[in-house]
Amino acid sequence: MEDVAGRVLIDHALEAAKNAHAPYSKFGVGAAVLLEDGTIVPGTNFENASYGLSLCAETVALAATNVAGRFKDVVAIGIVGGAITKTGLEGDTPIYPCGRCRQILNEAADMGRRDITVYCGSADGAIVRRHLLSELLPFAFGPGDLGIS
Repeated sequence: MEDVAGRVLIDHALEAAKNAHAPYSKFGVGAAVLLEDGTIVPGTNFENASYGLSLCAETVALAATNVAGRFKDVVAIGIVGGAITKTGLEGDTPIYPCGRCRQILNEAADMGRRDITVYCGSADGAIVRRHLLSELLPFAFGPGDLGIS
């Protein structure tokens, strides 16, 4: 049986990836965050000539979620990415969030008191792997480590 939420998130991430601003890496990434009420918030990577100021798709989607006051409502995220070509994204390997994005997801997980589901997809969305954030970021550092609950 197919995971319907995962499929919907991956499809939204694929749509978002079409707007990736990746003139330097030529690697487009799309993300889609699912909130408790079914709202989906998209994001795409946004590069900058100074590289270090670039933003990951997951970070963009999570920041937009925070702007809406919904950061604690994050339930799941779908991520896709691949090489940007004239016909779209290419790549047959699912991509995973980087360490920074995993840490930001962990902040949302702590605030919402849940283990966020992370769907990692290939460039065409044909291959999707489902993980819990705790599997991707074991022994996470979070608010509790700072005495904040």
